[in-house]
Amino acid sequence: MNLVRKPRTTAARVIVILALMILPGVTLAAESFDGKWQTTVSCENFRDALGFSYRFMSDVKDGNFRGLHGTEGQPSSLLIEGKIDADGTGKLYATGRTGSKEYVPGRDTPRGTEYSYNIDAHFKGTKGTGTRIEGRPCSFTFEKQ
Repeated sequence: MNLVRKPRTTAARVIVILALMILPGVTLAAESFDGKWQTTVSCENFRDALGFSYRFMSDVKDGNFRGLHGTEGQPSSLLIEGKIDADGTGKLYATGRTGSKEYVPGRDTPRGTEYSYNIDAHFKGTKGTGTRIEGRPCSFTFEKQ
């Protein structure tokens, strides 16, 4: 009787050990992007608008990304928020307010006009990249600090 139970007991122990080894790895992978990230936004000249580039610090906590350039709700501001999945896929959304007319396509948009767009982002290790989906072409780079 002991011989029959021992293999089951051993198998159960192996399953428990494997589960404990795998599950913490999943949790750690989801949190591996947590920390401070230097975010760079670069937009090329587009139609009659000048190109621009700027950097700011962003935070990731529990896989949630948040970065702010300028003062939220004020002209020349940009807020990026979203989720980074454990596999590094970032679903980010940007909202902001326009600044100087030279940098806005059409140049007839009043300063402080609200805008928004989606960002397709990918993170791996201590680096990330992203692309603006709607509107003028812009690229994003992320570097963990």
